[in-house]
Amino acid sequence: MDPVALERRISRAFARAVTDFGMLAEGDRVMVCVSGGKDSYAMLDRFRELQKRAPVRFELKVVNVDQGHPGYPAQTLVDYMDREKYDFTMVKEDTYSIVTEKIPEGKTFCSLCSRLRRGILYRVARELGCTKIALGHHRDDVLQTLLLNLFFAGQLAAMPPVMVSQEGQVVIRPLLYCAEEDLSAYAALKEFPILPCDLCGSQDMLQRKIVGRMLDDLEAKTPGTKQIMLAATQNVRPSHLLDRDLWKKLGLDAAKEVANGEVLVPPSRLVSGTA
Repeated sequence: MDPVALERRISRAFARAVTDFGMLAEGDRVMVCVSGGKDSYAMLDRFRELQKRAPVRFELKVVNVDQGHPGYPAQTLVDYMDREKYDFTMVKEDTYSIVTEKIPEGKTFCSLCSRLRRGILYRVARELGCTKIALGHHRDDVLQTLLLNLFFAGQLAAMPPVMVSQEGQVVIRPLLYCAEEDLSAYAALKEFPILPCDLCGSQDMLQRKIVGRMLDDLEAKTPGTKQIMLAATQNVRPSHLLDRDLWKKLGLDAAKEVANGEVLVPPSRLVSGTA
């Protein structure tokens, strides 16, 4: 894989997501959440590069949560951040003991673990005066969430690119156009010091992992499937779904469009909120 082409592809996808969804504004202080995995390293790296050429000025505050996993190599991350001269904060909170105590053996840890970590991140963002919280979810995470909601939650939903939490925190996901295989190759190219996840990462029968393997199998059999699925999340036809409340909001105009064979409710109506 051509390193220059790889970096250019990731940079373009990153910048396009930031632009498409207005993720950055003048004077933002962005808390970049780094787990020690390939995705968050790549996100941090691209944020630093974007700082050099973005039309708006913004700060980066890098945060990692040491959740008390046995043998967690926190110093590896501390050394890397010091070497790269990032404004870095490591927060130590023993959520590991809580999760392993509360979750019965054989059950998945992800839900409780992520909820506890999310609460910590929201608190730290307030303490650091951050206006945005950046998470490293990529294209494959979006597609997995789409299928998980479809198969197991009875919802047609993926991951929002920008979300305002109940606490009022603005969460952004600038990697959502980036392919996981590109991020893996980029991490290897940059030699990021990857930290293992010894809690949920060691559980092989998670629904997300099962769905992820299914998507990988589809991609192997029909290359381009993942990109087509991502495009589908950007080409929504509300009048062709069965949500009765949504149908009522669309009104008779939608029925006319369906009868005439038209495809979409005009984007202007959706953006204005009348849909």
